[in-house]
Amino acid sequence: MFGLFKKFKDGLAKTVTAIAQKTHGLFGGRRIDAASLDELEEALYTADFGVETTDEILAEIKAAYRQDKDLQGRRAAEIGAAVLARVLAGSEGTLPPTAGTGGSSPARQPIVIAMIGVNGSGKTTSSAKLAWKLKQEGSTVMLAACDTFRAAAVEQLKTWATRLELDIVASHTGADAAAVAFDAWQAAKSRGRDYLIVDTAGRLHTKSNLMEELAKIRRVLQKNDPAAPQHRWLVVDGSLGSNSIEQARVFHQSFGLTGLIVTKLDGTSRGGALVGIYRQLKIPIFFLGLGEQPEDLQPFSVQNYSRAVFGLE
Repeated sequence: MFGLFKKFKDGLAKTVTAIAQKTHGLFGGRRIDAASLDELEEALYTADFGVETTDEILAEIKAAYRQDKDLQGRRAAEIGAAVLARVLAGSEGTLPPTAGTGGSSPARQPIVIAMIGVNGSGKTTSSAKLAWKLKQEGSTVMLAACDTFRAAAVEQLKTWATRLELDIVASHTGADAAAVAFDAWQAAKSRGRDYLIVDTAGRLHTKSNLMEELAKIRRVLQKNDPAAPQHRWLVVDGSLGSNSIEQARVFHQSFGLTGLIVTKLDGTSRGGALVGIYRQLKIPIFFLGLGEQPEDLQPFSVQNYSRAVFGLE
């Protein structure tokens, strides 16, 4: 458990450092005072925790301060983490276990996870890392390279698949993405795979023609299995901060999102943005991207996240 928490703390280091700098090391041992409360408010806004969450955290710390004028920064961090955990209660997405025997059973239909998002969000790398993680846990997985608009995306996913020894179905640049998805489902079914992970093309949430392409992939998959894709996950670049909330809202309205992956949190000091997305849309968070390696895609943990951002062990 400690090793997993360290992943969170290291991955969120820029957010932790930014908060520490703005609060002048408040959580390292200083006593709370009016100035430090102002510093904390600014730090939480800067880290994109949003007005509601920031107000709730400050209200509880101020209440504790009124009762104890010697309140230490460490105790304030504990209070902040507890409020954050309460705000995020119920946000952890979990995949139900599959047969996961590593064998093949053609009678079993694959569970389809469609990866959705804008260009540059980390969809392709997250697709490969997710496939690897599921494989490590004993499930059998196939990748579908359905980002056929961008030649580099297909090659990128093929490279990851070779590196991580993953099965993949791909076609040429410009191929019909829905047709690739259909073929990949058939291949996953015939080989008895537990999961099919569909990497879709990056698209702006404001472009109706590209959003229709997603709907087409869904319709074609449903010719094989009316329930597919069982999971529709938005991959969000964590460095976008609160700007990602509107993006998530539009994708949710158009495609009925069932989960989130928040990436690139290791490269940003705005690690609070996922809180606003969950507060407004209640979409469960399945994974966080905390680094570049396959093992840096970590299952979201409310406890680890809440304590890590306040610099707690």
